[in-house]
Amino acid sequence: MMKKITAPICDFARRYEKSGTLRLHMPGHKGVPFMGCEGLDITEIKGADSLFEAEGIIAESEKNASALFGARTFYSTEGSSLCIRTMLALIMQNNPERGEKTRVLAGRNAHKAFLSAAALLDLEVEWLYPEGEHSYLACPIAPAALEARLREMAPKPAAVYITSPDYLGNMADVAGLAAVCHAHGVYLLVDNAHGAYLKFLEPSLHPIDLGADLCCDSAHKTLPVLTGGAYLHISEHVSPLFADQAKKIMALFASTSPSYLILQSLDAVNAYLAEHSNRYADFAALLTVHRARLRAAGYVLVGNEPLKWTIYTKAYGYTGVEFSDILRAKGIECEFADPDYVVLMLSPMLSNADLARVVEVLSWIKRRPPIQTIPPAVAVPEQSESIRSAMLAPKEVLPISQCVGRVLADPGVGCPPAVPILVCGERIDRAALDAFAYYGITACTVVKE
Repeated sequence: MMKKITAPICDFARRYEKSGTLRLHMPGHKGVPFMGCEGLDITEIKGADSLFEAEGIIAESEKNASALFGARTFYSTEGSSLCIRTMLALIMQNNPERGEKTRVLAGRNAHKAFLSAAALLDLEVEWLYPEGEHSYLACPIAPAALEARLREMAPKPAAVYITSPDYLGNMADVAGLAAVCHAHGVYLLVDNAHGAYLKFLEPSLHPIDLGADLCCDSAHKTLPVLTGGAYLHISEHVSPLFADQAKKIMALFASTSPSYLILQSLDAVNAYLAEHSNRYADFAALLTVHRARLRAAGYVLVGNEPLKWTIYTKAYGYTGVEFSDILRAKGIECEFADPDYVVLMLSPMLSNADLARVVEVLSWIKRRPPIQTIPPAVAVPEQSESIRSAMLAPKEVLPISQCVGRVLADPGVGCPPAVPILVCGERIDRAALDAFAYYGITACTVVKE
């Protein structure tokens, strides 16, 4: 068990709430309760520090988080999206090829926040595609395949960018990929939005511990943190310039009014993680037992992420959407469903009774003959123009039937999971149309001609 960790942001907010100070500053609710949290909702008053110029209580709290994660760790109140933009901007700022576009080699299942960052920074993006048949949500890349790709690239990209764990619970061989990247003098960036808890398994499976140079965690996805709380982690093995520049880069993309409620949530979880560092490992072991029971009952579970159950429902005779409707009728809401999968995200905040209830409902659902249809293959479309050019171009929305040959201007995906089937600047072909139709997309935003 780690030593007791302080919560300086929480302590300050509670003292201020109790002080009776007349609030002639933002926010406009003045601490008067409407929802109940207003008393703790403050702004950058004296003593409260400032997120992007932190030198007081926020700096102290981030130092606590850094000690927990073994990296230089910085807070975001705008999710991993802010951290993704910051990681890429840091790579761009430290690109030795001054005056040239920064080139990034990225897994095809990148979140649309990566696309917006590429547009804002005018990055040159080349894609890593998976070998074999896979959902557009997955992009397994073996170290050997990355080695072959990097060997043929001249000049080398500034960075390789992957998503691990992905939305379906597949975890990459981060250690193997990091070794390949570093052998070629290339940074490895990991969108670890779904994996903040991986640090607290035994052994740690966190990307920073496995050799990644920079990564982001959406703390709110798997830790007891309010929605929007996230971390930017910078390895201690990279140049100190990255950590020195991080706050200024974050400020370029972030609101000047960060949420102090989210900051308090990030602050409070430090002590929880320090005092209960074994809770995630114990919970993962418990889930392994339940997972074995589900497989014995005929369920096909995919992915290797410990705290996610991704059920390939077609093998059980249902589409993912049908299956999620059944769960909802039983009072269980899943994270995501599409024609093929249902994703259940679990955490130690669930009780043993909660887990028993989920397993009981899954055991109650009657197995039916398997559905044989498969999703269309992931398209490899023609890149007609840059992501930036297409995303910032004049646009129009058309039914997909009228989009063949047109250039996509907006990824146009819902959230979750916000992973685009086609990327801005790519030309829509028949294969893309098949994929749009399969996943229920009926209209596209295209570059206006």
